[in-house]
Amino acid sequence: MIGTYLCSLNIVKEKEAGTIEQINVTPIRKHIYLLGKLIPFWIIGILVFSVGFVVMWGIYGIQPLGQHRVALCFLSLYLVAVLGLGLLISTYSDTQQQAMSVAFFFMMIFILMGGLFTSIDAMPQWAQVLAALNPITYFIEVMRMVVLKGSGFEHIRQHFLVMLGFAIFFNIWAVWNYRKTS
Repeated sequence: MIGTYLCSLNIVKEKEAGTIEQINVTPIRKHIYLLGKLIPFWIIGILVFSVGFVVMWGIYGIQPLGQHRVALCFLSLYLVAVLGLGLLISTYSDTQQQAMSVAFFFMMIFILMGGLFTSIDAMPQWAQVLAALNPITYFIEVMRMVVLKGSGFEHIRQHFLVMLGFAIFFNIWAVWNYRKTS
């Protein structure tokens, strides 16, 4: 949630500060520029998740049944997808307040509809369809599968492919929508 939120403020901050024009006249390609905006938050997300795993094991004594590398591999792809959503929001927003509001709106809906608090099977049919279009749904399912069931990569392959689709979709849309001209 925080990664998407902060990533959505990224380009908008440049727009408000007036430095976006200086960046836009450089010969750097827009997909490289957006990748540079995504990578720091991707690293922070990996570190926060790793700290969470250490706390889960060290303080609470919860030993995941699955492999850590499967969870980290899926997390890496998940972060690319949700940070791409943040960049997409940033390309559409004109002010930081607008970016914060839109990112907060989407992330709250994604979290509430992701199956963390309410079982997706208990939701009405229309909500189950919306949950299938939610990247957080797949992340929650995979973390439950890896930590509680001991699932390996062969069990999460379908989830991995869906998340790859989300990552490609959001990031290509963000690159396509980012304009180097005013």
